[in-house]
Amino acid sequence: MIILQRRVNDKKFFKKIGAELPVLGLGTWGIGGGFWTPDNSQDDIWVDALRYGLELGATLIDTAEMYGGGHSEEIVGKAIKGFEREEIFIVSKVWHTHASRDDVIKAAQGSVKRLGTYMDLYLIHWPPENVKLCETMRGLEETVKRGYTRFIGVSNFSVELLEEARSCLSTNDVAAIENKFSLLDRRDENTVIPYAEREGMLYLAYTPLEKGQLAKDSFLASIGSKYGKTAVQVALNWLIMFNPVVPIPKAADKRHVEENVGAMGWRLSIEDWRLISEKYKRVIA
Repeated sequence: MIILQRRVNDKKFFKKIGAELPVLGLGTWGIGGGFWTPDNSQDDIWVDALRYGLELGATLIDTAEMYGGGHSEEIVGKAIKGFEREEIFIVSKVWHTHASRDDVIKAAQGSVKRLGTYMDLYLIHWPPENVKLCETMRGLEETVKRGYTRFIGVSNFSVELLEEARSCLSTNDVAAIENKFSLLDRRDENTVIPYAEREGMLYLAYTPLEKGQLAKDSFLASIGSKYGKTAVQVALNWLIMFNPVVPIPKAADKRHVEENVGAMGWRLSIEDWRLISEKYKRVIA
């Protein structure tokens, strides 16, 4: 069994989950392939990167059945071997064209098989296209009953759709939402994020670095110089300071993982957080 001696103990408590989670997770879009297309050319690099992130304390991993046609989930399954399962929080997602009750259950079975373990959180990836939302949400509830996942949630939803999804449920509630949020895309700042905070939900922020764009930002680098941190670490820390937000930057290799995890274990001053907020307040990617 691997002992996580190097891990950063930086966590947040989420009422809907009833537990603390790390303030930063490991994203896997592009790991194991692209849009439904598997790629096993860098499996060893990707597995090592995820394992390194776990060792450093980023013990939340986000994946989806669509990523590499499920190969991303297989890589996650390999990466977690040897770790205490209860110390890892695994998120996966069902694609929106698999949104009927039976298809949701079938998709969950497939994800569990590829991961080699249960999911902690299972999300509908986008609002369903071919069925009513309530049918999808009841399918998600069934995945909890069958032990495929502990919690359920949604992704790429507005507050209005989120409330509709919650109204469909009888035995569970929406525990989390995953949306795009970064310094360059702040559409959820005054809508979904306050809602998540008020309701005790986890908010997972995907594409938090805008595909590397923020890594080159000179203003963020200048702020970071005061803390001995990089522009990447400043951009992620700005997100972390929102109570319900856990950013999930891509964990493509060990170097990037180490830099990303360097956003944990410290906080920007309120003055610097406000300076950054003011600088980017009108920017939408």
